[in-house]
Amino acid sequence: MVDKERVKKIVEEWLLDKEYFLVDVEVTTDDRIVVEIDHKEGVWIEDCAELSRFIEAHLNRDEEDYELEVGSAGLGQPFKVAQQYINCIGEEVEVVTKDGKKLKGILKNVEPPTFTVAVTEKQKVEGKKRPQLVETMRDFNMNDVKQTRYVINFK
Repeated sequence: MVDKERVKKIVEEWLLDKEYFLVDVEVTTDDRIVVEIDHKEGVWIEDCAELSRFIEAHLNRDEEDYELEVGSAGLGQPFKVAQQYINCIGEEVEVVTKDGKKLKGILKNVEPPTFTVAVTEKQKVEGKKRPQLVETMRDFNMNDVKQTRYVINFK
């Protein structure tokens, strides 16, 4: 079986002088390797192909038969690493808490492992008959939420 840590080290070597960052490496029991990388400006297919060739040059198919897939983390996918949060500061995100509550707001600050989202919620305001929309800052721990993802708007 292909060693996941070995693949991670190979990918990290390729990433050394690049602005890309590693999001995830998955190795299944049937030796299917899936590598996800990301970049603040997006991921180029040519770079995925280059990384794929680099990994293949460092693994021996005679010793281990494997299937290799290298790609982008995906725009609408949940965040897996802190750098994804950092890249989305100022953007709208959706946070799903451990109890299943969904909140949408603007990602304001990231200091791993915590992040802050400005959420607009209806709240009772003293002196007003009806609840008013109020922006509140909500702090979260990356490890204490089910998921956080970038919200794609087609406006």
